[in-house]
Amino acid sequence: MKIIAAGALLAALGTAPMQCRHDPDPNLRREDSAGDALYALAQDFHAKGNDEASKQTLRYLVEHYPSNRHVPAAKAELEGAPASPDRNAKTDPKADAGK
Repeated sequence: MKIIAAGALLAALGTAPMQCRHDPDPNLRREDSAGDALYALAQDFHAKGNDEASKQTLRYLVEHYPSNRHVPAAKAELEGAPASPDRNAKTDPKADAGK
């Protein structure tokens, strides 16, 4: 009986890592990633009028965290384009010429 109990305990402990291991859902994370924090910092610098610090932070984000979800917006801001369509939307000059 002791051998069976010991075997059952060993089997339960041996499979514990398989039961607990899973990849977390990125939408449910409780903390920002480093790239998310850098993008927020760059936005804060921009809001406070420190555009040079904002650009340096965005460059660091692009160089060190190229797979971060904010990199496309950061690149657009560095190139002078608006980060999102609702911010400073540019119009096509050719479309305005026909008016």
